[in-house]
Amino acid sequence: MREHQVVSLFSGCGGLDLGINGDFTYLNKHYAKNPFKIIWANDINEKATKTQLLNFKDINVVCGDIIQILDNHNQQLSPFSNSCALPKSADVVIGGFPCQDFSLAGKRQGLTVQRGNLYLSMAKVIEKLKPKVFLAENVKGLISWGNGLAIKTITNDFAKLGYKVDYKLFNAADYGVPQSRERVIIIGVRNDIEKNIEWAIPTHSSTDTTLLPWVTIKEAIGDLENDQKHRSLPNYGYSKAKFCKGKQGNTITKADKPAPTMRAEHHGNIEFHYSLPRRLSAREAARIQTFPDNFVFYKSVSDAYRQVGNAVAPVFAWHMAQTIIKILEGENENE
Repeated sequence: MREHQVVSLFSGCGGLDLGINGDFTYLNKHYAKNPFKIIWANDINEKATKTQLLNFKDINVVCGDIIQILDNHNQQLSPFSNSCALPKSADVVIGGFPCQDFSLAGKRQGLTVQRGNLYLSMAKVIEKLKPKVFLAENVKGLISWGNGLAIKTITNDFAKLGYKVDYKLFNAADYGVPQSRERVIIIGVRNDIEKNIEWAIPTHSSTDTTLLPWVTIKEAIGDLENDQKHRSLPNYGYSKAKFCKGKQGNTITKADKPAPTMRAEHHGNIEFHYSLPRRLSAREAARIQTFPDNFVFYKSVSDAYRQVGNAVAPVFAWHMAQTIIKILEGENENE
């Protein structure tokens, strides 16, 4: 199978990109290289794009507002990218368009605010590039917002571009992520491609004994209880915020369970370690999100927490990539 070119939108620090690309090791398991090459990635957050530059050596990373990029205001955007302009074509478009406005933990302003409408920028890119497949990721609240109005509006708008569109709610814990993290995946297949969407089959379960058990937080970060090993890794710092009863993140994790969802808006209130008298470190949060230990986040502890929480868990993304691969299998190599 030939290598397919991918454009990545709202890339953040690159969790979705890493999973789609493959070829990384997490908890002593190697996730194979997938037949994808990310040729262009974009995010508005400069620190997140600098993280991408630290970890991806062959991607044109563009820092800037996708709305301005699409309006051709490229010359003022990204001083460290090779070219700000979108490629002329791509086989796949991926992106986790901003989700805070649909989150059950947020104000749920959704489609009523500009940020909640950034999916339209993704739609515009899809309209321009006409990829064979696209994949979008978002929070669980997208399904329930407005009694289903958001997901219906978004999928209908994507379908109008000439795509068969489907969506499904997943828990990343069902794919080996040591975290209860529910996310919606939307996939569109161009109408001229006669392939059905075969969603990735879970590998782990909390109840099905024919599958592997969910990965616990202790299995994921237990070795980092050794402070010397912990400090040998990048981004080992942690929040010193005191306990505030009743506030988000002020919970003690349970060693024999997956971690709770790693959130972007912790503001220091990340969850407490299950056995040590401190909050989870940025590196532990990254482990819980399935980033390899050699993945470095720029720059501060607070920056790292935010980037980790905003990211798609790479291991989960790797499994979603298998869904795309099945769609593209057998495509004409001369297209």
